[in-house]
Amino acid sequence: MPRLLRVLAPAVLLAATLAAVLLGLGIGGAADERALADPGAVVRYGLPLSRTLVNVAMAGLIGAVVMAVWAVAGEGRDPDARGAGAASGGREAGIAMDVAAGSAALLTVASAATILFTYVDVSGLAFSLDASFGAGLAQFVTEIELGRLWLVELLLAAGTTVLAFAIRERRLTLLVLVAALATALPLASQGHAAGASGHAQAVNSLLVHLVGAAVWLGGLLTLVFLARAVDRPRLAVLTARYSTLALCAFIGVAASGVVSAWLRVGTWDALLGTGYGRLVILKTAALVLLGGFGAFQRSRLIPRIVASPRGGRVFAWFVVAELAVMGAASGIAGALGRTATPVSFEPAQEQGSGISPAEWLTGDPLPPELTPLSYLTEWKFDLAWALVSAFGIALYLAGVIRLARRGDRWPVGRTIAWILGMLVLFYTTNGPFNAYEAYLFSVHMLGHMLLTMLIPLVLVLGAPVTLALRACEKRGDGSWGGREWILWGVQTPFSRIVTHPAVAAVVFAGSLWVFYFTPIFRWAMAEHLGHQWMIVHFLISGYLFSLSMIGVDPVPYRFPYPLRLVTLFATMASHAFFGVTLMTGDGLMLADWFGAMGRSWGATPLEDQSAGGGIAWGIGELPTLALALIVAVQWSRSDAKEQRRKDRAADRSDDAELRAYNAMLARQAERDARAPRR
Repeated sequence: MPRLLRVLAPAVLLAATLAAVLLGLGIGGAADERALADPGAVVRYGLPLSRTLVNVAMAGLIGAVVMAVWAVAGEGRDPDARGAGAASGGREAGIAMDVAAGSAALLTVASAATILFTYVDVSGLAFSLDASFGAGLAQFVTEIELGRLWLVELLLAAGTTVLAFAIRERRLTLLVLVAALATALPLASQGHAAGASGHAQAVNSLLVHLVGAAVWLGGLLTLVFLARAVDRPRLAVLTARYSTLALCAFIGVAASGVVSAWLRVGTWDALLGTGYGRLVILKTAALVLLGGFGAFQRSRLIPRIVASPRGGRVFAWFVVAELAVMGAASGIAGALGRTATPVSFEPAQEQGSGISPAEWLTGDPLPPELTPLSYLTEWKFDLAWALVSAFGIALYLAGVIRLARRGDRWPVGRTIAWILGMLVLFYTTNGPFNAYEAYLFSVHMLGHMLLTMLIPLVLVLGAPVTLALRACEKRGDGSWGGREWILWGVQTPFSRIVTHPAVAAVVFAGSLWVFYFTPIFRWAMAEHLGHQWMIVHFLISGYLFSLSMIGVDPVPYRFPYPLRLVTLFATMASHAFFGVTLMTGDGLMLADWFGAMGRSWGATPLEDQSAGGGIAWGIGELPTLALALIVAVQWSRSDAKEQRRKDRAADRSDDAELRAYNAMLARQAERDARAPRR
């Protein structure tokens, strides 16, 4: 790529972003002077510009780190690594991490500027250097939710900057990736008022949108800087890997964009007749155009990079054009963030006395009475977990298809188990359990049992790690793909600890007591982040326990079969005791939550809690009993396999072991016969 284009590409991105922000502010009306408490033109334009710069910088950070982790060659590569990637050594990873560090630094500065502009905007005070302005700013970032979120964003960006500059070792880039992804959490939480209807769905949808757009935009920007350091064949390889990431990102951005837009627009009339709706249409057009860019890049551009002597130059100008469209989309998104939405998102607590207690607590109205039919008709969709389920099925089937194409077979039962587990996960996180779990403890407990016991059990039977190790190709260019990261992950000391059967059993059984009898329970019910943590924790703890008991995927150590059965019966006893404790208790857990919903239907809160205890004791033991049966079957099959192995060995040696044993017995009998004579 010509050196000029390395400068031109980022410049085009920023110019297109700036132009789109200004155009979007005019279309949406966010730049108009306000009748009351107008902050001035500097803030009206400066706030959306700095906020958009935050988005672009975060994209550069996340996209660059993802490329460093997944696509490029880096330090610590295989000794037998071959090809251009191996020859470039750690240079590719160094370039990607430099882009990440620069983007993180820009994110820090842009976040600080946004804090200042936001405070001036919401306070109505003019900027000054006196003590009262500073005191008000300090109060804003410590006591007001919006200010606290921006302060967290600033601190995360600053910490990630230090990590990105300091870390270059391949495995430690995972730490940078976690920190980079964390910078998206405060931004997603700002996109929808806490306590407003649909808050959880909106936050998850916006988080998917931010991360997807970041991987898409930041990965392409990183590719621009990498292109100068590699030859054309290597550029084609890196572009193909980026294209796969971009396709996944496009799916996430498109799906989350539809959900977010519909939550905020509400009606077709609002889509066509409001400034916000017109901006949504423009952003949709940019997304469709970018999808066309991606299809062209994957089908036509990548082969041409190697085939044509001018392939590198064609790629360069194509990337510049794509970055211009991405900048326009980012600018429109920035303007959308400052434009009034047709659907109001006022928190329920601020709507006065006309709301129900349930809506005041959860932000959502109380659902209709729970009936058997409700388990089919009531849904509360969560885009993030819907995409997890969809991608989980798609990637698993892709692995099975890859094995079939090269002539390998994969058991159909394992495929069915994995798909079933993902479908139950989708149903649990998007269906009636998600709709009622905040209001009924019994429904919450039933969903908990599915998350920690049934879903992990069937997912473990799918043996996803074994499939991935067989289906993922080994890379020989110094980069790490799925196979390399999985092999490293299962061999780490941390993996040895968390997959040890004793540790997995203690976490599995102890999580019930720690979760429900500590403040963690309230955090999970009242806070969106706590609820998502709860789902992830119980899925992982249940998966590790099932893996240590019946899994076929590789782990460092498993108990002998008798000890596995003992462990299972011990966990069953712990669950039973927990369920009996809830059933016989006379105090209501989270009384100011479950007891204050104002339900006029269903069992009383204490009766419902007792039913939840019965679920934990009765229904919750069924998956554990299934585990015990599977362990018993595996034990019997193991004995049969061992006997067949011995039979085959005897056939090969003509029963040499048996004849040697008989000869030893004969010699011993002869010695015993001579003993009396002596």
